Amino acid sequence: MAVKLGVIGCGAIGQRRHIPEAAQHPDVQLVALCDVNEERAHTVGQQYGNPAVFKDYKKMLEWADLDAVVVGTPNKYHAEQTIAAFNAKKHVLVEKPMAGTREDAKAMIAAAKKAKKVLMVGQNQRLMAPHVKAKEIMASGRLGRVLTFETTFKHAGPDGWSVDGAASWFFKKPEAIMGVCGDLGVHKADLMRYLLGEEFSEVTGFVSTRDKKDPKTGKPISVDDNAFISMKTRSGILGTMTISWTNYGSFEDNSTRIYCEKGVLLIGWDPNFGVVVNYRDGSREYHKLGAVATNTRQENSGMMNMFIDAIQTGKQPLIDGDEGYKSLEVILAAMESAASGKVVRVLAK
Repeated sequence: MAVKLGVIGCGAIGQRRHIPEAAQHPDVQLVALCDVNEERAHTVGQQYGNPAVFKDYKKMLEWADLDAVVVGTPNKYHAEQTIAAFNAKKHVLVEKPMAGTREDAKAMIAAAKKAKKVLMVGQNQRLMAPHVKAKEIMASGRLGRVLTFETTFKHAGPDGWSVDGAASWFFKKPEAIMGVCGDLGVHKADLMRYLLGEEFSEVTGFVSTRDKKDPKTGKPISVDDNAFISMKTRSGILGTMTISWTNYGSFEDNSTRIYCEKGVLLIGWDPNFGVVVNYRDGSREYHKLGAVATNTRQENSGMMNMFIDAIQTGKQPLIDGDEGYKSLEVILAAMESAASGKVVRVLAK
């Protein structure tokens, strides 16, 4: 039976990922779109069979003919809208970061459990083909013990692809809560937790606003546009995360190196091979895989497939509320470290 889906938020992520992927899924019936810009929702809906359009998400949730919703709005509204959807007995796929605070994230998880509905978080990096292959290699044990890692996620910023350009909510702290840390950092925190198969215990963060400016005032935006984070896992693996919205004049950099006893795993470094393994004995493996999606070159993320499968089978999705919380916690700890100038322990949930 088809899942009747509504999407809250018809901005860039809705237009480029959630709505097309819902429309392409054979078991999804896209029945409603909601956006505070009602004209935008109507315009988007014309491309997908003219589903019902709402300006107020509460009115959409009151509509009985709906099984699940996608929440793809500014970060500030994720918790409020997700909890309201659970109260209305709907399943929820919420964009990352799942919330702006630990308290809100915990409330979302509790609401999902009370409603006995699926809560999935949009940490799509886990599902991209090179990262799936990298996980398989790491899990095989053939590289031995992990020693250190370096991971990077950089592009030119949301002003280049957001529907509102330089006036985007991404640059406004009241709506975004956090900048590049919430946009790209939480992706990489989640990916490294997944690839390494363990939790982080301590982080230090250097977080700054280096270049992005408010188009009206010319003053620096109110959220971070660059960050450098040092990380340590519970078993002692050391690593660094570099994230940036100021990667101008260059391709998007979404790459990772994992240094192990028996070699190095390279993800996103070779233009022809998504994953390369350089072994200590001089041998190499080359894996030609599907591309990692970028803002300018979208690939099917696999998120909608996993969400619908979880609804239909009752299985927990790979990126459930607990997983979303643990990745958010790493980023919140890094931002607290940047503010205090101290190493911050990552709290266990």
